[in-house]
Amino acid sequence: MEEFKELTEKDIEEVRAKVDMESNYRRLAGTWARVIRCLAVAMSVYQLYTAVFGVLPAQLQRTWHLGFALALIFLLYPSNRKSRRAFVSMYWLDVVLALLGAGVNLYWIINYQDILMRAGDATKPDLVVGAIAVLLVLEAARRIVGLPITAIAALFVLYAYVGPYLPGFLSHRGFSVERIISHMFFTTEGILGIPLGVSSTFVFLFILFGAFLEKTGIGQFIIDLANAVAGRAVGGPAKVAVIASAMQGTISGSSVANVVGTGSFTIPLMKSIGYKANFAGAVEAAASTGGQIMPPIMGAAAFLMAEFTGIPYARVALAAVIPALLYFTGVGIGVHLEARRTGLTGLPEEQVPRLGKVLRERGLLLIPILGLIVIMASGATPTKAALLAMVLAILVSSISPKTRLKPKDVLDALEQGARGALGVAAATAAAGMIIGSVTLTGLGLKLANGLVTLAHGNLLLTMFFAMIASLILGMGSPTTANYVITSTIASPALIHLGVPLLAAHMFVFYFGIVADLTPPVALAAYAGAGIAKGEPMATGVNATKLAIGAFLVPYIFVMSPQLLLINTTVFGALRVAVGAVIGMLALEAAVQGWLLKQAGLPERAALALGGLMLIDPGSLTDIVGLTLFVVIYLLQRGSARRQGINYVL
Repeated sequence: MEEFKELTEKDIEEVRAKVDMESNYRRLAGTWARVIRCLAVAMSVYQLYTAVFGVLPAQLQRTWHLGFALALIFLLYPSNRKSRRAFVSMYWLDVVLALLGAGVNLYWIINYQDILMRAGDATKPDLVVGAIAVLLVLEAARRIVGLPITAIAALFVLYAYVGPYLPGFLSHRGFSVERIISHMFFTTEGILGIPLGVSSTFVFLFILFGAFLEKTGIGQFIIDLANAVAGRAVGGPAKVAVIASAMQGTISGSSVANVVGTGSFTIPLMKSIGYKANFAGAVEAAASTGGQIMPPIMGAAAFLMAEFTGIPYARVALAAVIPALLYFTGVGIGVHLEARRTGLTGLPEEQVPRLGKVLRERGLLLIPILGLIVIMASGATPTKAALLAMVLAILVSSISPKTRLKPKDVLDALEQGARGALGVAAATAAAGMIIGSVTLTGLGLKLANGLVTLAHGNLLLTMFFAMIASLILGMGSPTTANYVITSTIASPALIHLGVPLLAAHMFVFYFGIVADLTPPVALAAYAGAGIAKGEPMATGVNATKLAIGAFLVPYIFVMSPQLLLINTTVFGALRVAVGAVIGMLALEAAVQGWLLKQAGLPERAALALGGLMLIDPGSLTDIVGLTLFVVIYLLQRGSARRQGINYVL
C-alpha cells in the first residue's frame, strides 16, 4: 500500500501530454501567448454571437469556424513533436500555415456569392485554394488528432481518383483531381459538410458550457460527492471512481479528459488502500470511457448521430440513458467482485466527507446540469439549451464568493472553450472528406452490402463484424471519425437486416467509444496507466475485463430496442434492463472467476453461457440464462456456508 498523495498539476499535465495530443501544445509567453488568447476568445465570441443572433448560412458558419480553428491549431501545435524547442518557441512556417488556414476560408467568405453562382464550375483560383485547404486540413488533423485519421481521410480521397484501377466491387469510374477538389471544399458534402456543421454550432457551445462549469469548481465537487456516497463501501475508492466518472461524463465528452480529471484523485486513493497500479488505472479508464455515452452532454459523435438520422438530439440523449447506466453498472459490478475477491475494504471514516456538508456547501453547482436536462426535455434546441445552461452556470456561481467567476475567469473559460473545440473541428473537417468520398463514389452502399454478404445475412455475425470494425477504427482515431465511417458502412448493413435506425447508429457509436479502453491502442487505459505508474498493456487488459459485461449492452439493445425506449412501456424497458444487469453480473463473474467465492472452470463456463443467453430477448433464452445463473449462485452459496465464508454478494 502507498500513502495517499494527490497528483500535482505538473504530474497531470505530463500525463495529458503523453497520451492526449490535444494537451500536447506549445507553452508560450509574451506576445504570442496574447495573440493566441485573443484569437481563441474571438472564436468563442463569434460562436456565441451566431448562437444568440442566428446562425449564418451553412458555408459561412462553417468557414469562419474552420478558419479560426486552423489558425489556432498551426500556432499551438508544432509539426515536430520530438523537438522540445518547438514547444516553447514559434516557427515562421507555422505562422505561414496559420495565415493560409485563415486565408483559404476568407477566400470562401469574400467570394461567397460568386462561388454559389458558379454551382460547382470551379475556376483555377478556386482549385488552387481548394487544394491548399485539403492539405491544410489533413496536416491540422495530423497535428492535433493523430496520423490514423489523416491516413484514413487521405486514402478515402485517393480512392475517389483510383477507382478505375481497383478490382471487383471496389471499382468505380473514377473522378478527376479538379472534380475531387471542388467536391471536397466547394460543396457542403466534403470538408464543409454536416460533421463540421455540427462542430460549428452546438458542439462548440456544449464544450464552452463545460469550460464555464470547470471554472466554478464542479470537478472537485463531483469527486467529493462520489466519495461521500461510496467511500465507505467495499472497494470504496474504486466505486468513487465509477460514480465520479459517470457524473463527470454528464458534462464532458472525452475519455482521456475524464481519466485525467477524476483519476488524479481516485487512482492514488485506490493505491493507498491496496489496489495494484495496473488495476487502479484500469478502473478509472473503464469508468471514464463511459463518459461519452452519458447524457446530457455525450461525445461529439452523438450530435452527428442526431444530424445523420434526423432524430432530435434530446431523443438521442434520452435513448442513451439506460445503456449508459448499464455501462456504469457493468463496470461497478466488475469493481465490486474484484474488491470481494481480494478483500479490499472502504476508506477510513476520517477520509470520507459528509454527504450533507458537501451538498450544503456546493450542491447548487448541480443546478446548471439539471437545468440543461430540463431545458432539453422541454423541446428546446441544443443551441438554446447550451446557451441557457451557460447563463445558469454563471448565475449560480455568483451566489457563493468561493465559486463566483471573476472577469479573468470568464476570459479563461472563453479561451479554454475554443482550445477544447480545436480537436473536434479538425476531426470533423477530416471526417467530412471521408463522407465526401463516400457520397462521390457510392462506396458506403458497396461496403454495407459486402458486410451483409460476408455475414451471410446473419444479424449476430453482422453485429460482430461491425463491432470489430469499430474497435479497429478506434485504435488511435477519435470517436467522431470512427462513427462517421462505421455509420456509412456498418449501420446501413444493420438497418438492412431490420434493426431500427437509432439502434443501428447507437451500436457503432457505443463500440467506437469502447475502443478507447481495448488494447493494443487504448488511449484511456494509457492515461490511467500514466497516472497509476502502471504498465499500459496490462492496464488495458484489466480495463477490458472490468467492462466485459458492458460489451453485452449494444447487442442487447439491438435485439431488444426497448432499452433505447423504442416502442415500449416503462415495464418493458425495466424487464429488459433487469435481464441485462443479471447477464452482465454472470459474464463479469465468469471473467473474474468470482461470484460469492472462487469459481471453478465449470462454474465459470456456466456463468459465461448464462450471461450470453440473456442477450437474446426470447423467453426460452432468458429462462435458460437465468436458470444457469441461479444454479451457480445457489451452489456457491451452499459451499460458502459450509466453509464459513462470507457469502454476501
